[in-house]
Amino acid sequence: MSPVLIVVLVIVGILLIVGGIIASTYNSLVKTNERVEEAWSDITVQLKYRADLIPNVVETVKGYAKHEKETFEMVTQARSAVMGAKTVKAAAEAENEMQQALGKIFAIAEAYPELKANENFKKLQDQLQDVEDKIQAARRFYNSGVKELNAKIKTFPTNLINNMVGHFKKRDYFEVADAEKAKIENAPEVKF
Repeated sequence: MSPVLIVVLVIVGILLIVGGIIASTYNSLVKTNERVEEAWSDITVQLKYRADLIPNVVETVKGYAKHEKETFEMVTQARSAVMGAKTVKAAAEAENEMQQALGKIFAIAEAYPELKANENFKKLQDQLQDVEDKIQAARRFYNSGVKELNAKIKTFPTNLINNMVGHFKKRDYFEVADAEKAKIENAPEVKF
């Protein structure tokens, strides 16, 4: 074999290896990005399902607590905010409003024993609890995917590949609101 042919084969081999690394790294970014998209879709599906349940809860509670108009309006506004959220941050903020509104609805229910005993209301409560559990699981899955994607975007060699193609962006986590973080961080002291 001639020395020129050996040099050409070595260069071709190196280019194939580099090309394989680039393709593999790019495909890894694509897969992780798709996993984050799927996780976000799961969250929106669960939020939509819960939003569809809320009018039933409100109507059931309205039958017993007609004078709680302000709370019902708060729930309706929170539901609209969740359904209209276009970004992760907006969805997280709307989600926190929804949690507060639902808390008020269930506080009202506590004041009406006949409402708490209503089978329809109990069923709706169970369905909402199931959806809340699914939302929490979907949020954890989404945040896990975001963590992986954000790490890949920042680390070598994927950061080089991403800089070349430039369409994978850092994602926001679906986080607890600052007010809720403060409650968690400043948990009440329990003394016996």
